[in-house]
Order: sequence, then structure tokens, then C-alpha cells
Amino acid sequence: METRANYVLIGSFTLAVIAAAIGFVLWFQSLHTTKQRMPFRVVFEGPAAGLRNGGSVNFNGIRVGEVVSVKLDNPRRVVALAMIENNTPLRKDTLVGLEFQGLTGVAAISLKGGEEAAPPPPLDEDGIPTLTADPNKLQDVTEAIRATLQNINKIVADNQESVKNSLKNLETFTNSLARNSEKIDGVMAKVDGVLLKADGVMLKADNVMLGLNTLAGGKDGGELFLTVKSIRELAEDFDKRSGALMTDGRRTLGDISRAVNNFDRNPTRVLFGASNSSAQPAPAPEPPKPAPANERRRQ
Repeated sequence: METRANYVLIGSFTLAVIAAAIGFVLWFQSLHTTKQRMPFRVVFEGPAAGLRNGGSVNFNGIRVGEVVSVKLDNPRRVVALAMIENNTPLRKDTLVGLEFQGLTGVAAISLKGGEEAAPPPPLDEDGIPTLTADPNKLQDVTEAIRATLQNINKIVADNQESVKNSLKNLETFTNSLARNSEKIDGVMAKVDGVLLKADGVMLKADNVMLGLNTLAGGKDGGELFLTVKSIRELAEDFDKRSGALMTDGRRTLGDISRAVNNFDRNPTRVLFGASNSSAQPAPAPEPPKPAPANERRRQ
């Protein structure tokens, strides 16, 4: 029994220490949070539609705190108490109003501007900084919301028949899609087949381009480059051989021409060979005399 009592005592003491530690952490955190924030009061001379506990307090669009309470001071006055960051640059001429997230969103207190040299906001009886919202700004926001809703209502009312027809057409279209779902599936299957064929064609085109690239380039210059190089070397060799052949042909034609001239001048020598050295050479024929001038003119 004593052993069990000791266990219960130790367990109770451990739980108490844990609870105390948690309570200390929460207390320290709340104390730190309280030091980081300060109270701030906003007075609305008129309705503050949409403003509720937990709403945001924004300074130039940046969240600096939240609303902790909203109450009626009199039938025409609403007072909101907020907790904001200590470093919020509040001034006496800071503009206060409401801003909304959409047409039906929760309202937030909006703080804007203020001169840097302006004095801080006045303190209320309990020492809390207090600013009064501009009723014209609140009325402008409310009127803008009302005007927008009225315009939407008017557009819908004026085009009621068109809206109804559009909804009917949409319903007809959806029914048509439902009835032709099998055909649509077939069309989509054909489209998929066409896309697959297109992929195959593109793959073949890639292979063709790869082959052309192999012919035109590559590590060793490419087959096409080697073929062109071989043809060029063959053409150069043929040009050299044809030049030599033309030279030999010209030489042969010269020899034939000289032989024909010798045969024409002395055919006996060509046929029977040269005569003895004692023989006298035949006299050379006399050159023809030039014709008289008169005969040349007649001719």
C-alpha cells in the first residue's frame, strides 16, 4: 500500500510541475503579446455595417491589429475597441473608415495616411487613443455597395428573357452532349489515332533529318562530304590525264601534218627513199610571176 501511495504522490507531483510550466509559458506569452500591442478606439458617427469582433485593422492596407469589441454608445453611435501594434504610426489626422472584402465580406477598420509631423491622436477619458471615422466615407462605401447591387439587379431584370434563353440553350447543349457521348468518344478516339500517326510521322522526319545530318556532317566529315571529295579528285585526275592526252594528240597531228607536207613536196622520196649522194637535186620550181596590175584589177 505504501509503495502505491508513493507512486501516486510522484505522479501527482510530476503532473503539477508540467501544468505549472505550461501555465508559466502561456502567461509569459500573453504578457509579451500585451507589451507588443496597445488599445485603440474608433468612434463611428453612424452605422458600421459588417464590423464585428475579430475583424482586421489595416493601416495603408497592412494588417496591424484586430477588433476586440464593438458596442453601441447611443442609437446613432458605434464604438469599436481594437488592439494594434505599438509601432503603428497613428496621427491625429489619420483617416479612419471601413473597407470590405468583396460585396458581402466582413468589414475591417481602415487607417490611411497622416502627416509625419502631426501630433498623436487624442486620448479618451481612460487614456486610450481615440479617432472618429469620417461619416461621409462610410456613407460613400455604403452607397457604392447599394448602387452596385442595384445595377446588378437592374441588369438581371432587364435581360431576364435573354438570361432565361441562355440557360435553356445551355441545357439543350448539355443534353445534346449527353445523347452523343458515344459519338464524342469515337471522335476523340480518332483524334488520338491521328495524333499517334502524327507522332509517327514526326519520328520518321526526325530519322530522315538525322540521316541527312549523318550524310552532311559527322565525326569523319560525313558520307556526302567524302563522296563529293572523291568526285572532285576524280575530276582533277581526269583533267590532268585529258591535258596530257591533248598534248600527245597535238604532237601526233603535227607529225602527220609534216609527213603529208613532205609527201606533197617529194612523193618519190617518201615512196622510194632518198637517191644517191651523187645525184643532183632537182631544181626547185620557179616562183610564179606576179600578174600585172591591170589583170589584178580585172580579176
